[in-house]
Amino acid sequence: MKKNVLLACAPVLLFSLSAAAETVNVTMNSIDAKGTGAAIGTVALADSPKGLVITPSLSGLKPGDHGFHVHQNPSCGPAEKDGKMGAGLAAGGHYDPKDTKKHTGPKGHGHLGDLPVLVVGADGKSSGTLTVANLKVADIKGRSLMIHEHGDNYSDQPKALGGGGGRVACGLIK
Repeated sequence: MKKNVLLACAPVLLFSLSAAAETVNVTMNSIDAKGTGAAIGTVALADSPKGLVITPSLSGLKPGDHGFHVHQNPSCGPAEKDGKMGAGLAAGGHYDPKDTKKHTGPKGHGHLGDLPVLVVGADGKSSGTLTVANLKVADIKGRSLMIHEHGDNYSDQPKALGGGGGRVACGLIK
């Protein structure tokens, strides 16, 4: 009898576990001051007991380190800054729901949008897995995922916002 009860409960348990572990696939596109360009791949976002798991499958990027962030607004479009159109500026700033105004990295106590640096190989591809302990998919739905031109040192020195520079790729987190 106990065996039958366990077998009957198994589908409910499996459904409950799968519902809790949400996964979202984000299509990433190249961007410039004129707008959104071609798709360069996807980034899978999934919940895990250790936090948000980020799995990029990207190509066509410049080799090296790139700043990688969740931005406030669900837009990848250009916007004007200092009288000049800039790539992805409609995405706004880094996701910072507690208004910390601090850029301290994914293990710090600043912007929740600070993700681990995205590493791109000599072949222009990025893959592997990154984990962010203080985020889950539900936190960042309705925002944008941004890749910057250069790496990120998670400080405002010597350059603001870690020195990531221009925005080169973006995707909407739906």
